[in-house]
Amino acid sequence: MEPHKITNMIIDDDFAVEEYVTTEFTYNHKSYSITFKKADLEIINSWVFEDGTSFPADVPEAIVESIREEVKKGI
Repeated sequence: MEPHKITNMIIDDDFAVEEYVTTEFTYNHKSYSITFKKADLEIINSWVFEDGTSFPADVPEAIVESIREEVKKGI
């Protein structure tokens, strides 16, 4: 499996209701974004960016789990 590389992580700590973590990463020469609930790292949404627009992404579970582990270390 080709490795991914996290390029940015945004940790939202100041929301009144839910807090989120958004990661931007590259995989297979494309840019992606996944937003997780901070409390349990459940996926809220995932996007792939192509040709100046975004589409819902189907990210392989192994990549999602690897990113979750990196997010845990970051928060």
